[in-house]
Amino acid sequence: MTSPKPLTGIRVLELARILAGPWAGQLLADLGADVVKVERPGAGDDTRTWGPPWVDRPDGSHLAAGYFNATNRGKRSIEVDLESPDGQTTIRKLAAHADVVIENFKVGGLKKYGLDYASLSAVNPRLIYCSVTGFGQDGPYAHRPGYDFMIQGMSGIMSLTGEPDGEPLKTAVAYADVFTGLYSSNAILAALQGRTLTGRGCHIDMALLDTQVAVIGNQAMVYLLTGRPPPRTGNAHTSIVPYQVFPTADGHIIIACGNDSQFRKLCGLLGTDWADDPAYATNPARVANREVLVPLLADVTRTWTKADLLAGFERVGVPAGPINTLDEVFADPQIIHRGMVLDLPEPEARGGKVPMLRTPIVIDGEAQVAPTAPPRLGQHSSEVLSDPAWGFRES
Repeated sequence: MTSPKPLTGIRVLELARILAGPWAGQLLADLGADVVKVERPGAGDDTRTWGPPWVDRPDGSHLAAGYFNATNRGKRSIEVDLESPDGQTTIRKLAAHADVVIENFKVGGLKKYGLDYASLSAVNPRLIYCSVTGFGQDGPYAHRPGYDFMIQGMSGIMSLTGEPDGEPLKTAVAYADVFTGLYSSNAILAALQGRTLTGRGCHIDMALLDTQVAVIGNQAMVYLLTGRPPPRTGNAHTSIVPYQVFPTADGHIIIACGNDSQFRKLCGLLGTDWADDPAYATNPARVANREVLVPLLADVTRTWTKADLLAGFERVGVPAGPINTLDEVFADPQIIHRGMVLDLPEPEARGGKVPMLRTPIVIDGEAQVAPTAPPRLGQHSSEVLSDPAWGFRES
């Protein structure tokens, strides 16, 4: 018998769109929460039209963009006009029976509708209200809209990404949004636990800029300890050598030696005596002499094929790996074994299913993933608005 998921019985009202807020909502849905996504009548979440690619119907028309499907699994969709008095009444009624509200309107944007934290917590003092914005609820930038790309630039991560003589680069995934969604869900889980102690809800203030600065991590410490911004180093590591991309006879691989023992094993496989040379025997020495050591290493690695070198490193215990394209990722036996891709049923989609990536969370051997595909716009309006758990009478 399958155990109930951790958030079974928790009700989440999602007044969010695009990525960061919906990402948090999807994770809560994966963990068992009933997440009701409120969408604009006739239009819905902006990302429904952010295609191609699309999830298509059998007749070739579009069901929704792949972008929307990436972040709205397991939710129920209702259409509500927040600008209308009836819509506002509906949201207040839903909030009265919710455990969590997630919203990503501009600061103060919901106050004019009476749907801000102060208004809804007066109706439901146990409500946990998570606001996601670009810059937070206060400060000189609080009024500004925030988008992932500009946040990556402002946070400093782009100054660290790219080749030393190239232009700064963003990541290919909207990591400011994704990380903010993850931190938001973490904060919500903490607030749910905190509510068991206090009996009251709270207002969570999540900002994309705060989050992206926070995840700079060890690179931030380089600046905080030295007063000097770390330079862009391409695929190299500022504090570990060898820890970067190396050439082979038929492509490139990653070598990631995290300690001196691994470096000695690397040298043994490659047939060199560098591990006995004081200039390279320790990691601090290798970092100091990287300009000499890395070309020496590259001259040897390029005489091996990728397959032979990776097999050799695995045999002796040196961390190394390929640089996969996505087709190679999803053909990888480890990814297949772990079931990272799954098909969720959707009767209106071509083939009757939608391919999804599951959450990476596994509890007691069970992958935590919602069993339903992302909802069609307004698919559950009648169902939710007659659900006694949300304060409505059955029709």
